[in-house]
Parts: sequence; C-alpha cells; structure tokens
Amino acid sequence: MTEREGFRVAREGDVATITLDVPDKFNRVSILARDQLRTTFEELDADDGIRFVVLTGAGGAFTAGGDIAGFLDASPWAVSKLAENVAAPERCSKPVIAALEGYVFGVGFELALACDFRLATSDVQLAFPEATIGMIPGSGGTQRLARLIGLGRAKDVILRGRRMNADEALALGLVTEVAADLGAAVTSLCDELRRVSPLALAMAKRVLNVAYDGPLPLGLEVEGLAYGLLRQTHDFREGVEAFVEKRPPVFRGE
Repeated sequence: MTEREGFRVAREGDVATITLDVPDKFNRVSILARDQLRTTFEELDADDGIRFVVLTGAGGAFTAGGDIAGFLDASPWAVSKLAENVAAPERCSKPVIAALEGYVFGVGFELALACDFRLATSDVQLAFPEATIGMIPGSGGTQRLARLIGLGRAKDVILRGRRMNADEALALGLVTEVAADLGAAVTSLCDELRRVSPLALAMAKRVLNVAYDGPLPLGLEVEGLAYGLLRQTHDFREGVEAFVEKRPPVFRGE
C-alpha cells in the first residue's frame, strides 16, 4: 500500500483502488493531492498489471471538496491550470470507476465526472457549492456537467449551488447505478469488463472522449481509423474465432 497526500493506493489483483482519506475533514482534496493524483493515475496507466482503477473515499463520504483556504496561497496561474490534474481519470486508458457515497462536492464532483463509471449509494449528494463562496467550479466542472446533462440543467445546479440526490443523479445519467452494496457493485462491474478485450475498452474510451465534441464527420473518421487498427490485433481475431466456435474468448490485450 502506498501513502500519498490525503489519499492512499492499494492493489488487489488487476484492480487498483485510490481512496481519498482525510479524517475529520470529509476527505478534502488539497492542491498538492491533485498533483499527486495526476501522477498516480499516470503510473497506474503505465502498469500492465492493472486493468481497472477505482476512485473512492473513506469514512462514508467521497469528498466534501477542496482545501478552500489553500486557494488563497496559490497563484492565479496555478489555480487556472487545476483542470489538467483533475482530468487524469479521463486521460487514463483503463476504465476508471468512481465509487460514490455521502458528500460528492466541488472537486470531488469534478473528479467523478472525469471517471468512466459512477456507482453510488442511495445517500449520495452531488453538488457544486463554489458560487456560495464567490467562485465557480474550476477543474472541469462547468464543462463536463453541461455536456452530460445539458446547459439549462447545469446552470440550475451550478448557479444555485444545489445538491442532487441519488434518484435525480440517476435520472440525469450522472450516475451509472445506485447500489445498496457499493463494493459488490464495483466488483461486479470489473468482472463484467474483464470479459471484454482491454484493447477494445481503451480504444472505445479514447474515441468517445476525443470525438465527442467534434462534428459528426470527424467522429466517424476517428472511429473508422480505430476500427481499422483493432482489425489487426490478436484480440479481434480471437474474439471472432471464439464467437464462431461458441467458446469464451481469451484476450491478451494485444
């Protein structure tokens, strides 16, 4: 187990779990922690033994947000670049699962939005309260939320600093699943994804992220190029042969 600034990293098999853990402060995320989270995601992305990354919080909460007082000591330039660190889960080629419970506020919400899957307990509360202290979400929150739920709904959430419960978040597509047992839900999702080629997962994630905001012709071109690359892989041939032979495929990630 590796200890970092306000979080820890543990590995079990092909799953790495990053746990935000700052007791008595609802797992607040410092500016240093954001830098270290970026480095951690990059290290796990480069580790061939890891297939999935889970991001969660300790003590019944994901995180209530950032270290607000720390912003007064940071330069405007440094603060303006924070979105690069928080986007680390999105850049990771491996599936990243946010396991959410309790408070998911501020930068915690932004980190969750940068993940591929968001599993949540029924007590989860998601919010961007920044406007109440004279700030806005500044690590990708305004942009990712608007793209996920639409401009009007995003304004309603951000301008009012309004909290969303599990039912609303599920209805809006902000969470993938509401689960009574969060750990079991994460395990089940990883088991399901293990049956898929890791190359296909990485390529699909990249195509979706890169082309989402572009025009349709660009997206179709990127998709076609990715399809052509996968056509040449062992995993694609194995998948086709396994389908024809009516057996489970054995993917090698190559």
